[in-house]
Amino acid sequence: MHRKLLPLALAATMSLPTLADEAAVIKKAVEAKLARTVTSVTKTPYLGLYEVYVDGQIVYTDEKVSALLIGALVDGKTMKNVTDERMQKLTAIKFADLPLALAVKQVRGDGKRVFATFEDPNCGYCKKLAKDIAKLENVTIYTFLYPILSPDSLEKSNQIWCATDRAKAWNEWMIDGKAPGGKGDCDTTAVKKTIEMGRKLAITGTPTIFFADGERIPGAIPIAKIEQKLAQTK
Repeated sequence: MHRKLLPLALAATMSLPTLADEAAVIKKAVEAKLARTVTSVTKTPYLGLYEVYVDGQIVYTDEKVSALLIGALVDGKTMKNVTDERMQKLTAIKFADLPLALAVKQVRGDGKRVFATFEDPNCGYCKKLAKDIAKLENVTIYTFLYPILSPDSLEKSNQIWCATDRAKAWNEWMIDGKAPGGKGDCDTTAVKKTIEMGRKLAITGTPTIFFADGERIPGAIPIAKIEQKLAQTK
């Protein structure tokens, strides 16, 4: 009896869908429902849910894709925001891969603490960030001009890039409100490449900050948080 049953048991086990099979089915189903490209599908330890990363956003679903849950998933024991932690990992980059030559560079003090920002010159939150980070010491800041808000944003970005002193032109506009005086008629390929890069990195809002460890943080975060992050990554 056992000799006959064993092969059947093995066959049944082998026929069970693997996690990879389930992920592939979920990926196809979610892409069909949302008409968007799914980057990854990962099984979570919560309620049999799968984490689906699609277009820079996390969506949760079950193996049958019977429902799509959009929002924060919080661990009931630790009360940690699981979604936020996963987003930090999923959106992280290799800082060394950033083409820093395309950015406006500012060095203060010893310049040992490094981070990069993607900013639109007409972004109000970016102007607030500029005023805050002006208080930082011993930093190197790479500002990528990312004009996504309006045609005027592109014009101002080009003018700032064409300025003799780009960092000065940037700060005078963002902090003091002094409009850049250049014509923007130099080689502005760097601005165009930054726009292309930002789209590839799924940067949909400004400001977006990248720290030396690759972590991405969107929005004008408090200066205290920037200081804390710089202390952790130096």
